Amino acid sequence: MKLPDDPLPWECLDETYLFRRPPWLVLRHQRFRLPTGREIPDYWISEYPPWVNVVAVTPHDEFVLVRQFRPGLAAVHYELPAGVVDGDEDVEAAARRELREETGYGGGRWSLLMRLCANPALQNNLATTYLAEGVERVGEPAPEQTEDLRVHLVKVGELLRLIDAGDMVQALHTAPLLRYLLRRAGK
Repeated sequence: MKLPDDPLPWECLDETYLFRRPPWLVLRHQRFRLPTGREIPDYWISEYPPWVNVVAVTPHDEFVLVRQFRPGLAAVHYELPAGVVDGDEDVEAAARRELREETGYGGGRWSLLMRLCANPALQNNLATTYLAEGVERVGEPAPEQTEDLRVHLVKVGELLRLIDAGDMVQALHTAPLLRYLLRRAGK
């Protein structure tokens, strides 16, 4: 939503790529001029491909979650099935692929739940979350070579306990789950 008194965009005066290792990280250095005339000589943007997440719910009202080790925090937590959109892949197709690969679940009724950015000040990508209701086990998980996942089916009461206890810390996963649960509570 655009408001009449919104700030104006910054003017990019210069741009240099410092590091390129897609899809994990592309680092861009920029120099900006603000509408006030003030210049910002050093600004860094991390470029990533689009990300996808899936809030997957079985016919028995269980949430399909994964647990995996994350090197950034050096810890294991619960997460949504998630991943990266490959090249020109359709975003929903990527979400369906990630759910199937990571958990062995598929099918159901799919709808867009929300789009978020981890940090719009420093990142250029969005994470799109789909809601997949009525998913069922369609085969064995087939995680990528860089993944070591465990699949868990969690009832709503347990899900809330996991979030409250800090067992799910990925903000881009927790926010869509909470949004979905708020919608459910309002029905």
